[in-house]
Amino acid sequence: MHNTDKMGFVEDKMQKASEVYQESFSKKLVFLAVMSFLILFAVLYAGSVGSAQLSLEDVFLAVANKALPSVFLPPLNDIAQVIVINIRLPRILLAILTGMCLAVSGAVMQSLLRNPLVSPFTLGLSSAASFGAAMAIVLGPGILGGFFNDNQSSFLVLSAFVFGMASMVLVYGISRIKCDNSTIILAGVVIGYIFSAGVMFLKYVTNNEKLREITVWLMGGMWGASWDAVIILLPITIIGFLYIIFKSWDLNAMEAGDEVAKNLGVKVDTLRMAGLMVATFIASSCLAFTGVIGFIGLMAPHICRMIIGNDNRFVIPGSALIGGFILLISDTFARTIMSPVELPVGIIMYVLGGVFFVFLILKGRESRLY
Repeated sequence: MHNTDKMGFVEDKMQKASEVYQESFSKKLVFLAVMSFLILFAVLYAGSVGSAQLSLEDVFLAVANKALPSVFLPPLNDIAQVIVINIRLPRILLAILTGMCLAVSGAVMQSLLRNPLVSPFTLGLSSAASFGAAMAIVLGPGILGGFFNDNQSSFLVLSAFVFGMASMVLVYGISRIKCDNSTIILAGVVIGYIFSAGVMFLKYVTNNEKLREITVWLMGGMWGASWDAVIILLPITIIGFLYIIFKSWDLNAMEAGDEVAKNLGVKVDTLRMAGLMVATFIASSCLAFTGVIGFIGLMAPHICRMIIGNDNRFVIPGSALIGGFILLISDTFARTIMSPVELPVGIIMYVLGGVFFVFLILKGRESRLY
């Protein structure tokens, strides 16, 4: 009888644990569904506002008719399809892709390095990409002969991307001496300072016109939006996301510590460097087109974990949706608040990031008091 009671108690505990898990699982799915809906609504809203105001119906019909012309009629407004498809939609998609990539990159780096303050910029990525862009602006495509046919924008994008990736290669080279979290973070900070010095030097020696170009690029914006940029970034984003989602269980194990992860069969050093390289690759690919955009890689994972917990199977897609939503809304605000003049979206993100982290500090203080 005693054994029967014990088995009944264990079964009751297991059933309650299963119910709690199912409830948590459902909550996470609902959160992802709600964020997906918010992004769709944000796309329609962003497509409707600007110098030429359009209705949400016109925006929807413009996109739907372009995708499925046999099913949906074109919008009643004759210019709606031209404005939405050729001008606004590439910018909207670039903002979403950039927000997603920066958010996922931040979430991965935080899990791999077990540090909630790590972001795509902690390891010198932004400084290195900034140096690459500044060098492209100052020296111009002529430095490579006629390879770019004086195409300044293509040369700038490539230079920013190459130097962004170079930052992680340098960090990896330094961290091979001692491959632990502290060494990687410290190496990233050092690399960032070195490239920042390079940017300051280029700003100092260049003329006023190129100095302004460098300053504007460093502020970050969606001025490089085009269908070519979207077509380049879309497969990079998808492949990077698939790899990270595939490794989400291993990322969960990494958050428990290197020893625990090793006991669970995770190749810790390999996963850490491969994960950091993929995170840097998707982040630098986007930043090459947009310039420096801060705080998304910090804010989005924090917000996601506050709502649905630390399971990377859901944190990764959740952070991506939050990052895409925040950056799209911020960019829409930046281009409409002073229309027809556009603010760099980086300014909006610095304000949002500052307010958000003040909120976290105050929340932490309250939790200690009570």
